[in-house]
Amino acid sequence: MSPKYTHAIVARISEALLESGPFDLKLAKRQHEQYCTLLREIGLDVIELPPDDMLPEGVFVENCAVICNGVALICRSNNPKRRREAASMAIILKKELDIPVIEMEDPHARLDGGDVLFTGREFFIGISGSTNEEGARAVAMAYPEYPVTPIRVNGSKRLKYYVTMAGPDVLCVSKSAPCQEIVKRMEREASFTYQKLTLPEETAANMLYINGTIVHRSPTEIPDAYKTLKEKIDIPTRNINISEFSQYSSGLTSSCLLLRRWKSIRSI
Repeated sequence: MSPKYTHAIVARISEALLESGPFDLKLAKRQHEQYCTLLREIGLDVIELPPDDMLPEGVFVENCAVICNGVALICRSNNPKRRREAASMAIILKKELDIPVIEMEDPHARLDGGDVLFTGREFFIGISGSTNEEGARAVAMAYPEYPVTPIRVNGSKRLKYYVTMAGPDVLCVSKSAPCQEIVKRMEREASFTYQKLTLPEETAANMLYINGTIVHRSPTEIPDAYKTLKEKIDIPTRNINISEFSQYSSGLTSSCLLLRRWKSIRSI
């Protein structure tokens, strides 16, 4: 029961991202262009938003919204700049893409899209430094047709750094101790049963599963996990090097918002 996607929203890298720390801007932009090309090659219409120097981390669009069943829930961060990203995304979703938008009513709610894992059957919400219980309740109110389970995530990372989907009802996880703790909590609380794909490197757990294709990091980034994937995965896979522009994010999932559209989308 995996969702089928037709579009991906991405945002080009702003030079203001250098505020996050030192990195090779030219290489980061080149990797991001390759990322967008790959999304197109696996069949998605990619909507590219221009870079915005007022939004340093704007490339990591996943932070802004949760989109499910044609409805977008706008997230809310503690960081004022990231709030501006979400407000900007809400306008684009509503006015340009004609997607219904839900704003969180509880002023105490905090929610980051990187903490929201949708399995196709239910939601797991990472309770982290970026997302709280009130944010999880907002997801439950926005999508009452699905079970919603809060899962404690310790440290500075978001849930989807540790766990993503590697196919229908397959969780991709790593052998790291923090990840294993999180997965045990998920298995105890889950409304459904899932298989697990366990990979050696922690960063390998963040992958994209899009319409029957797995997108994972390159063999230079995850050499051991790459071997495991080649041995265990019998569905189409693609790999990409995102080492530079993903240094300050969860990885592959953080740089796109996936959605399914029935109607055509006006160009932005």
